[in-house]
Amino acid sequence: MVSSKNLKMLRAIFETPTRANLRWSNIEKCLSTLGAEISEGSGSRVRIKLNGERMTFHRPHPSPDTDKGAVVTLRKFLKNAGYDP
Repeated sequence: MVSSKNLKMLRAIFETPTRANLRWSNIEKCLSTLGAEISEGSGSRVRIKLNGERMTFHRPHPSPDTDKGAVVTLRKFLKNAGYDP
């Protein structure tokens, strides 16, 4: 069951025009709640596995906000994993 907070984050990820002000920490919390396995890679890399789909992202820095390109990639990843609010 997806909480209202996580549903709000999913909707923000799928929103058009693509947002560039989503905090990566909130995205990670949302993915974790959906059942994603999250592991640290080298440097700022974060490996995510969800429903058989795998993707590596770079944790944004120095800003905590995710850029539009990463949000678009995350959107495709979630669609492939079966999530599309």
